[in-house]
Amino acid sequence: MTISTHVLDAARGRPFAGITVSLQRRDGTEVSSAETNADGRITGWGDGLPAGVYRLVFDTSEAAPFFPEVVLTFDYSDPAQHYHVPLLLSPFAYSTYRGS
Repeated sequence: MTISTHVLDAARGRPFAGITVSLQRRDGTEVSSAETNADGRITGWGDGLPAGVYRLVFDTSEAAPFFPEVVLTFDYSDPAQHYHVPLLLSPFAYSTYRGS
């Protein structure tokens, strides 16, 4: 299965396109990097990745300068499942959850 993310502008109620996101191992080694599409999404990461702790590093410097970078660390414990890790971003706050 795969890992995906979705970046949403919580203040305006719309997706954030053009956010660069890096998928990394816990030690900081980059596995992949991509930019969110027009719908604010990146899909298809993780195919063949072993279980472990990974992180998504979002370059939010243009979208929310107060938070120039957001790092979400998660446990990819079952590669047979899909992992959706969205980011809801506003100028002075952000949140996340495990999506479906």
